[in-house]
Amino acid sequence: MDRFVHYGWPFFEAKHAQLAREVEGWAKDNLAHAHGDDADAICKRLVQDLGCAGYLKHCVSEKPDVRSIAILREVFAYHAGLADFSFVMQGLGSGPIALAGSDALKKKYLPKAAAGDAIAAFALSEPGAGSDVQAMSTTAKKRGDAWVLDGTKTWISNGGIADFYVVFAKADEGISAFVVDASEVDAAERIEIVAPHPMAVIKLKNSRGMLLGEPGQGFKLAMRNLDIFRTTVAAAALGFSRRALQEALQRARERKMFGQALADFQMTQAKLADMATAIDAGALLTYRSGWKKDTQGTRVTREAAMAKMFATEAAQTIIDDAVQICGGLGVMRGHPVERLYREVRALRIYEGATEVQKLIISRDLLKA
Repeated sequence: MDRFVHYGWPFFEAKHAQLAREVEGWAKDNLAHAHGDDADAICKRLVQDLGCAGYLKHCVSEKPDVRSIAILREVFAYHAGLADFSFVMQGLGSGPIALAGSDALKKKYLPKAAAGDAIAAFALSEPGAGSDVQAMSTTAKKRGDAWVLDGTKTWISNGGIADFYVVFAKADEGISAFVVDASEVDAAERIEIVAPHPMAVIKLKNSRGMLLGEPGQGFKLAMRNLDIFRTTVAAAALGFSRRALQEALQRARERKMFGQALADFQMTQAKLADMATAIDAGALLTYRSGWKKDTQGTRVTREAAMAKMFATEAAQTIIDDAVQICGGLGVMRGHPVERLYREVRALRIYEGATEVQKLIISRDLLKA
């Protein structure tokens, strides 16, 4: 199965197909270690490796190419979920600095993040403010020329291993964004989830922060950042889905049952057809969104929401079908589809749950 055939679609330029083939070779040679329970150690190494290989510069950029980020996420997710995670968090965590930071802040943080010498984190969610960002209770107060933050953030990816955090807090002017160095936060309370990732509760107490952009513009900045990266969540889902389909095809051909291969049964063929069709549909939505963002420079709120909603929901079904086709192997600890089964679930929640994407799409339709 040629996983690169879709890079010949009109959404892409020659550089995108070249990038895909280059990173595929790199991933085959360098991601064998990227599985295991010690997520902290694995992700620290991955960030360094991705920086040395030059891939982080695609997501840590003042002029990101969404299609390139999406391609890289699709390939990384196919090979190792933590590679995808480590890659994109450098972009998500540094994105607000690239979009709104002063020249001094950009110079201080972006080169290190792009080189893999500093780990970034994005701190928006709170115990009482997930999808409802306006319920945020973390505060930021101006004291002289400095800003001081107090509050608690949760579900913070890279929490505990990050060197700096982009933190959103309520100032007198409204939600604002700040860069906060790791030395200013307490990230001792870690969170264990179904697929191991570095994650923590972040506590701020008289923590010094550096303002990004203008006070009161933090929510718009967060949405601008997500407008870039939400499309690429769908691409990660595609990577997971393609790996699941590949594993299912291999098992269906090999597994013998009642004197024939599992692939010879029409029920199996129907599952495989549904899986392949859903992958192509998700890819069309994903790369349409990326193409529009890159070539027209406009907001892609609706397109990104459609891509994320469809591709992540489809990935859940595709991977579940792959587990079913693989049978007992599919639930054996460490088997590729067992890992995928644990890794895919979070994609339907983070950067806006599926239900939120539906609200975004419907509101945009009604507004139009």
